[in-house]
Amino acid sequence: MKRLIDLFKNKYFLFTVAFVVWMVFFDKNDLLSQYQYHQEVSKLKQERDFYKDQTVKVSKDLDELTSDPKKLEKFAREKYLMRKDNEDVFVIVKEKAQ
Repeated sequence: MKRLIDLFKNKYFLFTVAFVVWMVFFDKNDLLSQYQYHQEVSKLKQERDFYKDQTVKVSKDLDELTSDPKKLEKFAREKYLMRKDNEDVFVIVKEKAQ
């Protein structure tokens, strides 16, 4: 018991405890902030991976469209409803099953 009381009277121990409490709870980089930063970094990494995948997909589509005129024509017809002068375009929309 006396050793515990002596420990609490030690100014270095008290300073160390106060410093640890300050760093864990009151500093601008406390534990809660570190957890939030970690969550944000994880979210940003997921977004980065998503956009990388999308970039690869769009690059592949662009290469196909620039290299094959038939695919370019198909894309223009489907996406922008373009047609030749003597054609009619019918758009068929499927209803979602409930």
